[in-house]
Amino acid sequence: MSSSETSSSRREFLRASGAVAAAGTVLSQMTPSAFAATPGLFASQDSTIQVALIGCGGRGTGAATNALSVENGPIKLVAMADVFPKNLEYSFKNLEKSFSENGRMDVPEDRRFIGFDAYKKAMDVLKPGDVVILTTPPAFRWVHFTYAIEKGLNVFMEKPVTVDGPATRRMLALNEQAKAKDLKVAVGLMCRHCDARKELYDRIRNGEIGDITMLRAYRMAGPTGSAAAGPKPEGMSDLMYQISKFHGFLWLSGGAVSDFLIHNIDESCWMKDDWPVEAIACGGRHYRGDSVDQNFDSYSMEYTFKDGTKLFVDGRTIPGCHQEFASYAHGTKGLGIISSASHSPAKCRIYKGHKEDEANLLWAFPQPEPNPYQLEWNHLIAAIRENKPYNEVERGCMASIVTSMGRMAAHTGQLITLDQIMNSDHEFGPNIDQLTMESDSPLMPKADGKYPIPLPGLVKNREYA
Repeated sequence: MSSSETSSSRREFLRASGAVAAAGTVLSQMTPSAFAATPGLFASQDSTIQVALIGCGGRGTGAATNALSVENGPIKLVAMADVFPKNLEYSFKNLEKSFSENGRMDVPEDRRFIGFDAYKKAMDVLKPGDVVILTTPPAFRWVHFTYAIEKGLNVFMEKPVTVDGPATRRMLALNEQAKAKDLKVAVGLMCRHCDARKELYDRIRNGEIGDITMLRAYRMAGPTGSAAAGPKPEGMSDLMYQISKFHGFLWLSGGAVSDFLIHNIDESCWMKDDWPVEAIACGGRHYRGDSVDQNFDSYSMEYTFKDGTKLFVDGRTIPGCHQEFASYAHGTKGLGIISSASHSPAKCRIYKGHKEDEANLLWAFPQPEPNPYQLEWNHLIAAIRENKPYNEVERGCMASIVTSMGRMAAHTGQLITLDQIMNSDHEFGPNIDQLTMESDSPLMPKADGKYPIPLPGLVKNREYA
């Protein structure tokens, strides 16, 4: 899609957002389906792209694996950083098994860094035009993005990129600096790189399901990630415990909604080619036992787009219940399957009418599908080598804040608008750029060892008190 084919609702919202204007952000006109256009820096003169990994958990190790699997030129991992030595050691050993023989692993012990300042030490190893992978909990995204921009580095950052309004405004303002330096920046919403979904999007735009009348999305599973966190072990600080169980704490990750539901929400908004403007939601805590995290176990969110179309999103992390992991677009002519079971393969399909019946099948993307986790890295590295426009931050911020809008609606019991959450002054983790290994957490426990939880209808203007 060209830059002239823009979404008026998104443009109008961003123009109207006093918070974004206050942040000094001058946003380009970009629909949810478009890639923002900015030229970028090339890698080192010998054509080797060096990579540093900041955040060595499972997602970081996966991202590094995809980065080192790109086959369009020399690339190697040269530095790693984390706050937990065991994470770094595990990640290093796994990557070394796969890439030591082809010369793509070059991380001696003195380039494996531990601590809250480790991100700086790892990025200092790189040269301008190299790539840093930011896969720590998203609370730290703006902190690490700031230093990456200062160092002139291209960036891959995992989703979500923000968890609240203040961080979103900050990221949008920072991205203006990244664009001014011609940096390439990717956001880990890999479904946008899926060939099957791209063809479905084109077919929807061509009218094959008619006008979209409703969208539905589900991520209903058993216990997922660290969303349900038990009591803190003796001898471990609140800060380090929360980081180790980051899905359980809103300041770190946005909790189960932001980390788990963002892909389904984003891919649905992509097919609609718009962002919703308000949300209402329900949710609750069930069978909690001794859990101390801040999550609900179920969420039911109703998003409304400016034309009145609804997106219904259901999330659940309760064992023993019906499971579904899929997204759907209903139109006046038929049904589009956006995703079928997890993120890949999507198995996108179009049916006549609204029933998934083989007799009504009109189109299905051929199998097997290319892996979108790999495709997003192929696209980023190609853009760096070919010096092509590439910046996904604005779209990543919009997906993140829209997801947070639904979460806030559930946690407060109120109707929340996009403008309201974008301009909210509740920053979950203030001053996190000053944290050290000895710091208190931005979220401290109550006397009983449990942490503040959302109280819908009682605490209405913020997600916890």
